[in-house]
Amino acid sequence: MRHPTHSNLWLIAPAALMVGLFFLYPLFFSLYSAVTLDGALTLAHLQKAFELYSNDMLFTVIIVLISVAILAVLSVTIAALITLSPFRSLVGILGFIYRIPLFIPFIVTAQMMRTFLAKNGLMNNAFVASGAMTPMETISFLGWSGIIIVFVWKQLAFCTLLITGAMAALDESQIRAARNLGASRIRILFQIILPQIGPTLGVAMVLSTVTIMSVLSVPLMIGTGTPTMMTTDMAFRINSYGDYHVANALGLVSYLICAGLAWFYLRQSLKDKGAL
Repeated sequence: MRHPTHSNLWLIAPAALMVGLFFLYPLFFSLYSAVTLDGALTLAHLQKAFELYSNDMLFTVIIVLISVAILAVLSVTIAALITLSPFRSLVGILGFIYRIPLFIPFIVTAQMMRTFLAKNGLMNNAFVASGAMTPMETISFLGWSGIIIVFVWKQLAFCTLLITGAMAALDESQIRAARNLGASRIRILFQIILPQIGPTLGVAMVLSTVTIMSVLSVPLMIGTGTPTMMTTDMAFRINSYGDYHVANALGLVSYLICAGLAWFYLRQSLKDKGAL
């Protein structure tokens, strides 16, 4: 076995230093701050976080689960249309449209959706101008529904890109054989394609969960009060009270939620492969 040379170690040193300083050190410091007080271990910060923000924790989990479920349905549907549709013009249009959110930052998306989903926003004004609604019938989607809409719209491009790539990498002879035997596109999707792209779908959903859990701008700009998501609570504890301990305790809860979802996915993947 060939050992790495000193020159190779120097090549990776800058990247390793950046990861250590800007990712690993803040991570371990936040975990340490969440469970210590004056150098002694304590659960007081976690207890305070649960006492003050248990409703927001539940709200966050519900928002994440609903968003991820809608993402799974829409991304698989669009990917299937791109992969199986015989209408190439439709495929070209979808291939262009679904990529747009990929290049727009979350803060820009939140500001854009705030003016689009408001009671007097662009969407409702368009309905009123077309005669489909009256000004009294317009409603605001700012709040929990708007948060879900923004997360789904923003993450849809990322999930669809992963799933479409996984579908394109499948052996096309399987799909052709199923078509020759008379299988419909729906049956091909559910019985041939989805079982094989399950791991990629799971990865897309887990990564989307982590992204949704870490975004501050969307619940801050689209939300309308309480309950709200935990990222907003963390920012509030720091900006209003300088309370890094409780903020880091909320961060620890976020880590545990993401870890729990990742563990569930890995367990199901190993079970499907017969490892468990």
